[in-house]
Amino acid sequence: MIVRIMGEGQVRLEESRLPELDKLDEELLAEMDNGDGPGFRTTLQALLDKVHELGEPLPDDSLEPSDLILPSPDATLEEVRDLLTDDGLIPGT
Repeated sequence: MIVRIMGEGQVRLEESRLPELDKLDEELLAEMDNGDGPGFRTTLQALLDKVHELGEPLPDDSLEPSDLILPSPDATLEEVRDLLTDDGLIPGT
């Protein structure tokens, strides 16, 4: 699957790796619900780092349809809320 990180580019990630992102996604949702700005920022960065760790970056000149769009590391709580589904940022996990 192709994951786009807004403002950064795209990463190819095996769909089987999504459950590894689930714990961070759940933490992020809890921090957003609690209004924990510093925790939100730390967990968002950890989630994006994990995507980079597990995935393979696509070349900058490659433009594939994205299966999943994640916010940029500097996204605000409000911007991330706009991207949420009922399952969080990582649907179906």
